[in-house]
Amino acid sequence: MNQHPFEAELADLHTNLDHYVDMVFASLESEFLTMPKGQGFVEYPAFENGYEALKQATQNLRRFEPDIVQSALLKTPMILIVLRTMLGFTPPEWAYMASSHTGITITQSAIRTLDRTIRLNPFAPLKHTSTTLARIDALVRTACSLLQEGAPISDPSKLHRLDKADTRSGLSGLQHLAGMGVPYAMLLYERFLGRPFAGHRDSVSELVGDGLENAIETVLLKAGLSFRKTKRAEKIPDFDQAPDFILPSEFNPRIVIEAKITEDDGTARDKVTRIQHLAELSEQRERRGDSGFVVIACIGGRGFGVRREDMKKLLLATKGNVFTPRTLELLPKACSNGDQ
Repeated sequence: MNQHPFEAELADLHTNLDHYVDMVFASLESEFLTMPKGQGFVEYPAFENGYEALKQATQNLRRFEPDIVQSALLKTPMILIVLRTMLGFTPPEWAYMASSHTGITITQSAIRTLDRTIRLNPFAPLKHTSTTLARIDALVRTACSLLQEGAPISDPSKLHRLDKADTRSGLSGLQHLAGMGVPYAMLLYERFLGRPFAGHRDSVSELVGDGLENAIETVLLKAGLSFRKTKRAEKIPDFDQAPDFILPSEFNPRIVIEAKITEDDGTARDKVTRIQHLAELSEQRERRGDSGFVVIACIGGRGFGVRREDMKKLLLATKGNVFTPRTLELLPKACSNGDQ
């Protein structure tokens, strides 16, 4: 019996499928405890400095007035990130609320650019046009209004986004917490509701996948194999969704490689379905009389190590060509076999 599924004959793969599932599971590794910081990561001292600048400018949040907040923000741009965190909004959510409250149009693109510009240079004075200044004014006025009002009484079956320890009772609650700190149990509860680092995890999700793709690219280059690495959302003829790598090129696809990382078993199932679809496309090409292609899956993360039935489907769809970071150095061998 072979050690790896990509070394197995098809009959052996079917006969000993559970064994090969165990082999893949044993080589999977999870990195959910660590995340790439990426560009624009805000270190705590920078965030705290922004908070302190806001606190001092507003006299411990007692003068929480739009003009005062905006003046401080223009001097210390990190205040904008602090305000958004106090609201508990994503940049597009804040833009939508500000547009609704003030009538000033703020697109998702505009707010994301502003947010990222500040995160990259938290304390560099903002270079703003009259349009940017109007948007900042709308954002600040909306934030001050919402934070002063707090959470309204709502349907008991629903949870208002401002019903948080710091914003529930409006400005008086903010002032109280600014003066004496936040109860640890309440902070823990809010983290339980919102997942620690959720916003950052979402913002760097592509970087996590890039790590595996870069490793694949390095292995292929070292082996001297010709390949085409596709771009995100790129359109490739005969593929409704472009695979991550095509060997040797999209004009003569002999091998396609999908790189997938997930720490969630539900997401893993969706990714397995995606790879199964590529196998079906290959079969369709063969039925038309064209050449099919070998499908290779390079996977990582604990999500793929949960459902045995999903791993069986993945192994059968790829005919055993499943690689993990631990076995990636053997990828050129499978590529050479598939190109014959």
